[in-house]
This record gives sequence, structure tokens and C-alpha cells, in this order.
Amino acid sequence: MPEAEFTQLRVTQRVFGRDVSMAIREWARANGYPVSERGRVAYALVDAFFAANPDAAELVEKIEGVRATARTPGVSPEDYAWQDEGPLGPIYTVVFVRGVDEHEALGRLGAAPENIRVIDWDEHSDAHTEIVTAHRVGDWAVLIEHCGWRGVGRDVIGALSRDGGEAVGVMRHDYAAKHGFAYGLDGELVTGLDPSCPGRRWGTDPDRLNRHLRELGIDPAADDWIDNPIPAVLALAGRISGVVIRPEFAERPVLGAAIPR
Repeated sequence: MPEAEFTQLRVTQRVFGRDVSMAIREWARANGYPVSERGRVAYALVDAFFAANPDAAELVEKIEGVRATARTPGVSPEDYAWQDEGPLGPIYTVVFVRGVDEHEALGRLGAAPENIRVIDWDEHSDAHTEIVTAHRVGDWAVLIEHCGWRGVGRDVIGALSRDGGEAVGVMRHDYAAKHGFAYGLDGELVTGLDPSCPGRRWGTDPDRLNRHLRELGIDPAADDWIDNPIPAVLALAGRISGVVIRPEFAERPVLGAAIPR
């Protein structure tokens, strides 16, 4: 994309604590809005709450941010409008692995062969076990760590991409207040970045994905905060892999593994 065509969509973010988040949920339920028990509250619901409760504005800090949005054809953050209230919940990691089947990808993530099997609806991650489900989309194995985060680790992204492979990991973790993104090639972490502030990057080639960032309306040279970090990096992963995650990926029974933590 020519630099002359590069623009950003700047927005004002509301920053508020857990008490305000709980108040928004209680107000939403009382007024007939669908709202999840956990995770980030949808933008539309936040706007509706403050419109109805203007006095609550004094509990909010406002900061300027950038909203990622597609500037060129391809996977867009708008493709992930569902994920704030989606079935994957507030903590998950999606890992895209090119060139291996689902069994091999699960093994590289840490699953023992005897633990790879069909995962049913009533199986959930807990303090001792992480449930991972697996899908096939073209040349990519797509793993979803339910309430897990190993797939963005430097060593793990290296193992997932070894032997000439390629891997992308996206972690959402609402409660740690820190999300994650990792891109690996041939056993190396090429680019890691902070989804909330992609100007913070590391790896053997931190600028490798800058073209994709610009195409999503993100200036890789700026220290901007991103208003929609998880849709942004899921779209970034989609532009690398060509894969778009849909809510149906949460459906079961499906192949997966129960991996000891």
C-alpha cells in the first residue's frame, strides 16, 4: 500500500474498572440486553449504558486510540465483530499451523498421542488440564486452546513452525490485561507483538508484518493503543494464513486433546 494512502481511524476509548463493568452488565440485564457473564463488554452496550447514565461518565478515563479496520481487500477486524460476546470466552488462544495435520500440530503443542481424541461438550479446561480442539482449513491446522495460552510462547511457536513450517498464535486474556501475538517460521519466533500496542514488537524480524499492519490501519512506527486489539490480530493472522475463524469453530464433538498443565 502506498504510504500516501495510509490513514488511521482515531477514536476515543473509555477506560473503566471492574465495578463499572459489573454495573454495565447489571443495567443491561435489567433492560433486556443480552450480555455475557465474563469478558469484554460489547462497544454498543457500553455506549447505551453511558447514554442512559450520563452521571457515570465521571468514573471513566478517556484516552485516544486507533481502531483497526481494513484498508485493502482481505480479512478484516470487522469479520470478528462476533468475538466479544462469542462462544470462545474471555481467555483463549488460536494457533494456525501450516503444512501439518491436526495430530502433528497437537503433538507439537504438547499433547501426548494417547491424549489426542474426540472432545465433547462437557469437557472444559481447569487448573490441571487444558482442552484444545483442532480443525482443518486448507493447508492449515487450526488449534483452539480453551482457557489456554501456550501457543504464543517463543519455544512453542518455534516447535509449531519447525522443519520449514509456519505458525501464527493469537491469545486473548481479558483478566491478565495482556493479550498476545506470535508469528514463527522454520523454528524461530520472527515477529511477536503486543496486540494493544503493536508498536511494541520483538523477534528475529520485528518488522516482517508491517505491510499487513498498515493494511489494517495500524501505523507500525507509532506507539498507538489499539481500540479493538483482538479483532485486529485475528485479522492479521487471517491475512497471513487466509483463514477466518467463525463461531462454529467452538462446536463439538471435534478432534482435540486434553493436555496436562
